[in-house]
Amino acid sequence: MTNKTDTAILRLALPSIIQNVTVPLLGLCDVAVMGHVGGAAHIGAIAVGSMIFNVMYWLFGFLRMGTSGLTSQALGARRLADVGAMLRRGLLVGVGLGLVIVILQVPLRSLALALMRPTADVARLCLPYYNICVWGAPAVLGLYALTGWYVGMQNTRLPMLIAVLQNVVNILLSLALVVALGWGIRGVALGTVVAQWVGFLTALLLLRRYYGPTLRRHPSPLSAVFSGLGRFFRLNLDIFLRTLCLVAVNLWFTSAGAAQGALTLAANTLLMQFFMLFSYVMDGFAYAGEALSGRLYGARRTDELQRTVSRLFRIGWLVAIVFTAVYALAGDLLLRLLTTDADVVSHARHFLPWAVLIPLCGMAAFVWDGICIGLTRSRAMLAACLVAATAFFALWLALRTSLANHALWLALLVYLVLRGLVLAALYSRRTP
Repeated sequence: MTNKTDTAILRLALPSIIQNVTVPLLGLCDVAVMGHVGGAAHIGAIAVGSMIFNVMYWLFGFLRMGTSGLTSQALGARRLADVGAMLRRGLLVGVGLGLVIVILQVPLRSLALALMRPTADVARLCLPYYNICVWGAPAVLGLYALTGWYVGMQNTRLPMLIAVLQNVVNILLSLALVVALGWGIRGVALGTVVAQWVGFLTALLLLRRYYGPTLRRHPSPLSAVFSGLGRFFRLNLDIFLRTLCLVAVNLWFTSAGAAQGALTLAANTLLMQFFMLFSYVMDGFAYAGEALSGRLYGARRTDELQRTVSRLFRIGWLVAIVFTAVYALAGDLLLRLLTTDADVVSHARHFLPWAVLIPLCGMAAFVWDGICIGLTRSRAMLAACLVAATAFFALWLALRTSLANHALWLALLVYLVLRGLVLAALYSRRTP
């Protein structure tokens, strides 16, 4: 049974890992391009611009997470008409919210820059990036819903293919527009938005190709799609609030670094690429946890669910140890690959040990998130994030004067550890 469980986990996790690794690789490419054609202000502009959209998009993460958990449970219970309704409902909400972002782009831009408080030179470079990338919002949020539905259907291969295509297009376009044509930060932004629409349209074509016959055999009337909207939002309110806590921590981390100057902002941006790389690898196993735990819970196979949880953590600890060793041995080399700015690299070295500890501190939070999404235990996720975020801000406020940027990194690691511990405690109190 253990071998069978491991096989099921890896079958779902490996395509998701390949899919997710393309995301930080894309971020690494953007940072590296700006690091070689510009200086600290260009790197900072990419960091601030990316964070603005991460803030907006992460707030709607329930489009993927809620769709995944509900779809996998419906699949496990063989309620195929509900599976189709979840797809249409997710697309309706995702694309609709994306259009709202496009319509409100100017006030949202002003609010985001006021919250981020970048320096004048970083803000000036960030404006064209935002003005171009905002047009990708309907595609991004629509793809969130599609990806969650695919994962709920136990299919991580199609999201992998879509993500690889999307990010290859993005990297090639960015390199061509920035390096060959000299379009600077506008080239990076245009490459991003074109790739976002390519990914969304490809996902729709693959949906019709692979799931069209099944959806037609088990139709979900439009009335059922709309009637379920209220329940959809009620179930995902906790996920929305949990994501708000997560966004607040990430936003504050970037903002507090920016307030210390362009050099500290650039150093933190480089080191956060270490965090992002690990997080997207671990998200692959979280996706496997979502799909498997939701399906097993929907089918009421509780013993197999417990074995799956145990195996997920054994694999997770192995991955965390490997990443910690790589970062400890090759962290300085990775910094020098990202930029040729000697001042930025030198400054980042002071905070490198904190980045080395991220895998060991953060692994449990990622795995538990996946399991809770599959079980639709959104209240536990919210509670964990509230406790962890409170500790993050309390530590930063208490230590910022004496430790400055070191306090920021310490608070981040404590935040990650507490998320995992609280989720473990809540799960053990209410096992399926």
